[in-house]
Amino acid sequence: MRPFSLDRFQIDVPQTVIDDLHDRLDRTRWPEAETVDDWSQGVPLNYVREVADHWRHRYDWRQREARLNAVEHYITDIDGLSIHFVHQRSPHPDAMPLLITHGWPGSVVEFYELLPRLTDPTAFGGVASDAFNVVCPSLPGYGFSSKPTATGTGVERIAAMWAELMQRLGYDRWVAQGGDWGAAVTTRIGRDASADPAHGCVGIHLNMPIAGPTPEAMSAPTDADQAAFAALGHYQQWDSGYSKQQSTRPQTLGYGLTDSPVGQLAWILEKFWAWTDNDGHPESALDRDAMLDDVMMYWITASATSSARLYWESFGSFGPGDRVTIPTGVAAFPKEIIRSPRSWCEQAFNLVHWTDMPRGGHFAAFEQPELLAADIADCFRSLRQ
Repeated sequence: MRPFSLDRFQIDVPQTVIDDLHDRLDRTRWPEAETVDDWSQGVPLNYVREVADHWRHRYDWRQREARLNAVEHYITDIDGLSIHFVHQRSPHPDAMPLLITHGWPGSVVEFYELLPRLTDPTAFGGVASDAFNVVCPSLPGYGFSSKPTATGTGVERIAAMWAELMQRLGYDRWVAQGGDWGAAVTTRIGRDASADPAHGCVGIHLNMPIAGPTPEAMSAPTDADQAAFAALGHYQQWDSGYSKQQSTRPQTLGYGLTDSPVGQLAWILEKFWAWTDNDGHPESALDRDAMLDDVMMYWITASATSSARLYWESFGSFGPGDRVTIPTGVAAFPKEIIRSPRSWCEQAFNLVHWTDMPRGGHFAAFEQPELLAADIADCFRSLRQ
């Protein structure tokens, strides 16, 4: 292995960046209101104005920054890119190493309520034998990881980089978890490990598994198959415009989102509404300041364009591929965007664990950290040495 460094990192946003944000929020040029009384044309004007006003006048970045710095952050250079990651170690000996990867429009802040439940389960009524040492990298082009300056940083490369990261941390036997882009990267890790017994990853867990329909689903669909087809149809008709833009013209999109904090806010808020298990309002699923923490990961790092570019690089990676033969677990949340039934996943993965979750949506760690932590522990318990 080539020489490398693992350097401690602290989030320390210059005050000039916060002052500039406030100035831009004060000078927002607002559009007219929507012509409907729901979210069918996008995020309602009154709600965006309300959240933007909170962001400007009541959201305390320095307080939130201190909270984000309460976990252990690091930076390391992998394959020419500076990669930021959280490495939260368990107080319990023999904790299992666990790599968790976020997606879009997520970030490592999604995992802040999940981390203590995984690293110290005894603090939540669990047992020490279920403890994990958790590694949460920021995807290249996201958050505090550096932005690729050339093409080629897609899911396949990221999966290899994450394997390198785990090796650098001294973990030669580990498990991986993810949803959204994290599911794509984790699935690729599973495929790489299936082809190489010496890889290091011995099992994966997904909360958005992607698998193609079975022949039986195409010829004689069950109720579960029909529900999956309906969810996919809804996504393609009503929810996929962002992905089409980000996978075809990310640079064009990035000018507006990088220049306008309200534009960046609305672009993400819409997904917190559309993809969470809520009662019609995103704040019934997620705390307002927590959502703004996530928006800040895009704003303060000006990563709207670089994060969107992953779609240009790898949107096809969500399609079928070689079967994952290492043990795979799935937490199937009822309000997930795309809900591949168990029968579809069984042909794509060596499925050893499946849970139909009682509630929750796309942002599983953000919405239901207790449920997700318990399912991860259940899934990997048999793989512990």
